[in-house]
Amino acid sequence: MFNPVPCGHRIAWDYFFQGMDQKARDYFEKANQQLRKANEELYKPEEDVVSFLVCKNSLNAIENYFKGYLSKRGFETKGEDSIDLLLERCRLLDKKFNRIDLSVIDCSANPDHNRFCEDVEKVTSCFQSADHLENFLIKQGIV
Repeated sequence: MFNPVPCGHRIAWDYFFQGMDQKARDYFEKANQQLRKANEELYKPEEDVVSFLVCKNSLNAIENYFKGYLSKRGFETKGEDSIDLLLERCRLLDKKFNRIDLSVIDCSANPDHNRFCEDVEKVTSCFQSADHLENFLIKQGIV
C-alpha cells in the first residue's frame, strides 16, 4: 500500500491535529462556563441581575463557540473578529449555521467588546441566542 506521507511528517501532522482539537475543546469549555455564568445571573431576582455580566458572558460564549468550531475545522481566528464575521465563516463551512439568528444582538457586528446592553430583557435575548447556539452545536455533534 502506498503511503504518500513519510513517517516523520505523519507524526508532525498528528501532533498538529491533536493540538487543534485541544484548542477547540478549550474554546468550547470556556464558552460553556461563560454561558453557565450568564444563566446563573439570570436566575437572580430581576432587581439583583447585573445585566452587564449576562451580556458580557453571553457574547463571549457565542464568540468562543464559533472560534471552537472554526478551530476544530482547522481555521485560525483573530481577537478582533466580530461575532458576525465568525458566524459568516462558520456558514461558509456548513450551511446549517444559517439556522443561527443573531439579529437580536445589536453589537454582534462590532468587534469592540466594551459595548454591552444594560436592559434585562435585551440581555435575556442575548443569552437565549447563546443558549440556542450551544444546543445547535450539541445536536450537530460538534460539542
